Amino acid sequence: MSETQNNRQLQRKLGARHLNMIAIGGSIGTGLFLASGATIANAGPGGALLAYALIGVMIYFLMTSLGELATHNPTSGAFFTYGSKYVEGGFGFALGWNYWYNWAITVAFELVAVQFIMKFWFPDTPGFYWSALFLAVVFGINALTVKGFGESEFFFSLVKVLAIVVFIIIGLFMIIKIMLTPDVATFANWSKGEAPFVGGLSALIGVAMIAGFSFQGTEMVGVAAGESKNPKKTIPIAIKQIFWRILLFY
Repeated sequence: MSETQNNRQLQRKLGARHLNMIAIGGSIGTGLFLASGATIANAGPGGALLAYALIGVMIYFLMTSLGELATHNPTSGAFFTYGSKYVEGGFGFALGWNYWYNWAITVAFELVAVQFIMKFWFPDTPGFYWSALFLAVVFGINALTVKGFGESEFFFSLVKVLAIVVFIIIGLFMIIKIMLTPDVATFANWSKGEAPFVGGLSALIGVAMIAGFSFQGTEMVGVAAGESKNPKKTIPIAIKQIFWRILLFY
């Protein structure tokens, strides 16, 4: 398909702020809100911090490479197109199906996570009700126009960011003892038991996989590149800002 034909099918209504929030919102979810506690419990605070740092470095190189490709060739095919064009057709085919399978599994995981979260407030409501409701919401958002999808993602991602900021402030209040809790939250936890590194190398590798899952979603800026207004300008801006903002939140 020629570039002209491709442009006719794309609305190209996503700006830099949309791309930023799509990537940030995609990487802030169950991996941070639910799985971060498991990483600290399994590898200790030092092991968890090191695992997230190592995956963060990998994400930096991935995002800069993806940014160059998306700026040079902004297409909705993203990984499939780049793999087929610059490596080999079979590689692009496999990459596309692997990416689809990855997100098919992730959506199922997210719908199960919704049950755990909502059960805290509504313990008597069957969990599958919440899964069905949120699945319908996901379908509804994806059925919107590009502009509507971008604005929806911007709003929901902004809610996530504000929640993270509130949690950080509350955590600081707990550490400096402005807010008292039954469990003592201080830097003394870095030296309790086997801390700061618990479980050795095997635990570090295990939580690194959880950290990798947590960062999943940053690559969405490449998928959305085909719908950006001015990809040669907006994508480099988004790539530079996304990494540092996500690193700050984690």
